[in-house]
Amino acid sequence: MCVMVLQVRSKVLKMNLKTPLYSSVSFLVLFWVISCPSVQVEAQLNVGFYSESCPSAEQIVKEEVMNGFMSNNGIAPGLVRMHFHDCFVRGCDGSVLIDSTSSNTAEKDSVVNNPSLRGFNVIDNAKTRLESQCAGVVSCADILAFAARDSIEITRGLAYDVPAGRRDGRVSLASEALQDIPAPTLNVDQLTQNFANKGLTQEEMVTLSGSHTIGRSHCTSFDSRLYNFNGTNEPDPTLDPTYAAQLQQQCPEGSTDASLVVPMDPRTPFVTDVNYYRDILVNRGLFTSDQTLLTNSNTASEVNQNAMSQSLWMQKFAAAMVKMGRIDVVTGTSGEIRTNCRVIN
Repeated sequence: MCVMVLQVRSKVLKMNLKTPLYSSVSFLVLFWVISCPSVQVEAQLNVGFYSESCPSAEQIVKEEVMNGFMSNNGIAPGLVRMHFHDCFVRGCDGSVLIDSTSSNTAEKDSVVNNPSLRGFNVIDNAKTRLESQCAGVVSCADILAFAARDSIEITRGLAYDVPAGRRDGRVSLASEALQDIPAPTLNVDQLTQNFANKGLTQEEMVTLSGSHTIGRSHCTSFDSRLYNFNGTNEPDPTLDPTYAAQLQQQCPEGSTDASLVVPMDPRTPFVTDVNYYRDILVNRGLFTSDQTLLTNSNTASEVNQNAMSQSLWMQKFAAAMVKMGRIDVVTGTSGEIRTNCRVIN
């Protein structure tokens, strides 16, 4: 068991989706994160890790995330998802960034990551700038953790301090991504076990599922709910009929077109808020893994609580992201600091 105090600095961002301009008001929130059983908290991760070795590190990453978001607002949810997928496979070691070779298919080319992951160019751009200023200092794993935090902030979420000091792993296997990353078809018990395997609680599972408040999904990730569900020739009965009909128009039956995508939160797809939970309460969760949260009394209670209090969920989400960012990290003299995030040194 461990106890940490987390300081979160929040910036409330005002967004014009047509011409993204931002203003901010900052304030501090202090809260406790209690009980982190399996996460390697003994690893030496510290807020401000690069304050002396590369003082501009976090600012450079933030600038590149903003540049990417201004060109494509889907970059922000892409980077949050990429950090999640990185941490759930071999820990938060930047292995999701490694390119495949003729002798190895890497994580990024697993069916659970390709073509859905995006934002690799943002990490590349940040790394190039950092190498020019602080060669061999800032790890790709830390860049990704910073970029995920900045993406939450850009989409009006709660900013938080990211403990850094991760080093980069040297192994990336597509087979492990398929094994470790939770599928959108999992039920609540399977999700709970999947997150428990990574040292995360059921409550943190529900909290982190809220990241589906931003971004999009390919139709192929949920079309099994729209047609002939479990051999019934009908949509999934837990899916709101009006919403199901809307999705059927966007995702024709039998289509394998990888370009067909829909927003995971149709109302505010580029704003980090609690509409995700409010959608679940009216049977508009896009994935089975979303709607299943109402099938368990504990997770249903969490959904209701989060739907009612955006500030509470944002605080819990920031804490859960920090905890997730510590999963099986590589520190000290282990691993390496990649010169190019796509290639092992």
